[in-house]
Amino acid sequence: MASSARRLAVLALALLLTAGACTDAGDDRPDLHGPTAPPSGRPLAPGVVHEEFTADGPAGPVRVAVLRVAPDAKVRLTGAHGRRLATAQTVREIARQTGALAAVNGSYFDIRGGKAFSGFEGDPTGLYAEGDQVLSEARNDSAALVLGYRDGRLDARITEVSTPGRIEAEDAASRPLDGVNRLPGRLRPCGGVDGRRLSAAGRLVRDDPRTGLCSVPDEIVEFTPQWGVDTPIGGPGSVEAVLSADGRVQRLRSPAGGPVPARARVLYGIGEGADWLRDHARTGRRLDASMPMHGPDGRTLAGPVDSVVGGGTRLLTDGRVTVADRASASDRPPRTLAGVTEDGSVLLVTLDGRDPGVSEGSTLREAAGLLRSLGATDGVTLDGGGSTTMVVNGRLRNRPREAVGDSVEERRVSTAIAVLPRR
Repeated sequence: MASSARRLAVLALALLLTAGACTDAGDDRPDLHGPTAPPSGRPLAPGVVHEEFTADGPAGPVRVAVLRVAPDAKVRLTGAHGRRLATAQTVREIARQTGALAAVNGSYFDIRGGKAFSGFEGDPTGLYAEGDQVLSEARNDSAALVLGYRDGRLDARITEVSTPGRIEAEDAASRPLDGVNRLPGRLRPCGGVDGRRLSAAGRLVRDDPRTGLCSVPDEIVEFTPQWGVDTPIGGPGSVEAVLSADGRVQRLRSPAGGPVPARARVLYGIGEGADWLRDHARTGRRLDASMPMHGPDGRTLAGPVDSVVGGGTRLLTDGRVTVADRASASDRPPRTLAGVTEDGSVLLVTLDGRDPGVSEGSTLREAAGLLRSLGATDGVTLDGGGSTTMVVNGRLRNRPREAVGDSVEERRVSTAIAVLPRR
């Protein structure tokens, strides 16, 4: 207990001294700093501590909750999702189903009421992988939290990840595999690295500035059993190839739409993608559909990979704040953050907002400063706003809100990062 108290005292001092430190030469604007009261550290398991405090920010107080997982913690830190990827569940429900000691919300997802809602609430809109299986492809090579274990120790890192999918037919024909577990023909967010790649390859992309959605008329998308519901009914000319566990074509369905068999996969084609499947997906023959994960060097993602949760804005790189000024502005919603410290510990952090006078939220730059003050050298945002949720021992530890004046309510989300007891 004495060593724990000393560590918390050092943390409090570090918050006071470093949170307002300059992030770049000539930048001396204030970050979140404090706490106004000593952090309350509660051990959840050997090597796992839950802390809560109120930080002082330029706009007022901000309620902060932290899960700190040491590399030798007697738990397993992993990505998790609900019963089906096509539907959403609360973080508390995901934690209960997985037996998690604690959890925070994870990746971004398609949300009901959004400008370009696909009809599948919970569908991840960025990278999500379990083991070496990509269940939702990367977007614009964004940063992700990569979790793995080496000799029983947590090996965590934050890095940019791409997912260059490919389909190889038995007759030697090949083409890109465009996505996994999403409605074909839709690219979100529109533009960026993904849009430039498609344009460079001569692929047609239609941009709808009202919704931020790109329509891509020629695609092949893979559906896995984790999708959990029937694939969407396709338009005239759409085709699905139903593959066995070893990749052999069992049958074609046209128009597309139907169940995904257990221990099997479905390749769903529209436009040119549907034509390609008609030409090359012959019953009884193999189709090798793969979606590897590559690091920023273009090579296979290094190190152990148990799960990968895609994030949004990269906040810290090697101890430097890397978020641009214009990305912060004065917008202060609730935020969920992930950080990795120099000793390999993982920080999962929620910052409450939309509660005037109690918790004002933070800009991206303020969030980066706070994450660094907690000891992180690398950091990334996860989904935020009304999704920001932390659950510990089955209890909600923050106060999620959809908007100012709304009551506290847990939003259903796509994925979570869960602290599981080690079995």
